[in-house]
Amino acid sequence: MNLTYEIVSDNDIAVCRDICNELMGFQKSKATITPELFDGMNFETRLVPSLEKAIHNYTVIVKDGDRIVGYVYSNVSPKEAYSNEFATFFDLSSVSGDLVGCLSQFYIKEEYRQYGIGSKLFHMSMDWLNQFEEVKDYFIFVSNGNENALDFYKRKGFIVSHDILDGFITVLRKSKS
Repeated sequence: MNLTYEIVSDNDIAVCRDICNELMGFQKSKATITPELFDGMNFETRLVPSLEKAIHNYTVIVKDGDRIVGYVYSNVSPKEAYSNEFATFFDLSSVSGDLVGCLSQFYIKEEYRQYGIGSKLFHMSMDWLNQFEEVKDYFIFVSNGNENALDFYKRKGFIVSHDILDGFITVLRKSKS
């Protein structure tokens, strides 16, 4: 393995199209609650709109040689961005300040898991999010059926806040210390 980590600019986000679409397929394969909701989710409907609504974006891809084998996308957004036609992701009044940090998308190809890539990407994202003094609340949204991701984030200090969409998504939360 020859792993490299590259920060992707918003202008070059299209390099994440295939890996993002693979994430959506993975989430659907794990889902036990309304997996058909993933049918309309892809790069154009999930990553691009999130990127456009955010104030700050941070995307890192992991490559093995020239092959993208994982990525993480985090953002800082107005808290109102998380109340839309799809769902209200958290009680807006519970957030101190106007902005929230979100580790929004995170995926590593199965054969590359267990090499510490996830921990490295997680820490890179949290270090990036921590630089924003005005952000006091961090969120991660885990699709149903993805128990490994849920356990990973709990080990990293996030706590389960609540479920939305009848259990389709579990909301995890952490406040800045």
